Amino acid sequence: MTEAELVTVVVPIHNEAPHVPTMIPAMAGDVAAAIGPQELLLIENGSVDDTAALARMVCDELTAAGWKARTLTTPAADYGAAMRIGFAEAAGEWIVNFDIDYWSAEFVQQAIGAEADIVIASKRAPGSADQRSRFRRLATRVFNLILRHMLGSQVSDTHGIKAFRRHTVLRHLPDTVSNQDLFDTELILRAERAGAIIRELPVVVEERRAARSLLKRVPRTLRGIVLMRRVFRSEG
Repeated sequence: MTEAELVTVVVPIHNEAPHVPTMIPAMAGDVAAAIGPQELLLIENGSVDDTAALARMVCDELTAAGWKARTLTTPAADYGAAMRIGFAEAAGEWIVNFDIDYWSAEFVQQAIGAEADIVIASKRAPGSADQRSRFRRLATRVFNLILRHMLGSQVSDTHGIKAFRRHTVLRHLPDTVSNQDLFDTELILRAERAGAIIRELPVVVEERRAARSLLKRVPRTLRGIVLMRRVFRSEG
């Protein structure tokens, strides 16, 4: 496997001790079956359980199976900051973002063959089957309406599974200021504003575990969007 052929899978993990030993091997098994062993970066952030130790154990097992698997850690519980670390460390030509309970090997196969700079598994694309709760589907719709009206984005979904060409990440990562819930959103919007080719693919969304609280993130996300708009306006 040459570096040009490598796909890096970045997975932020926080307090996931019950799920790391089963879900990460299942994810890696699906990807390996589709495109062979790749690079896997588990970014443990601010966990207070055994997530980090279990992640290192799983990475050792995957390395023995042909993966380039590593666990990186950061002390703060910050999903966006964890993703930033993983993207900066990734060696692959394609950088794919999965959550521990949300992945698709079929998406990876389609994405790496796409003529695009960013490929998004959009929950709102024609042909998608979003099987989450009605509240979470509504939240996705409202969030993307906000992005459309406040930030002028034409992208239908920025959260969830995504694939970036490495050159796109390297170009826009230094200017992306958001962390927490909006790192990936800002990165996508910056690329969109710069004329990147963005393709959206349909996806089947199935929750593999109970969803974590969404309501507590709403005020923080709204403040972040307002800040992002100010930053974009200041940049012209």
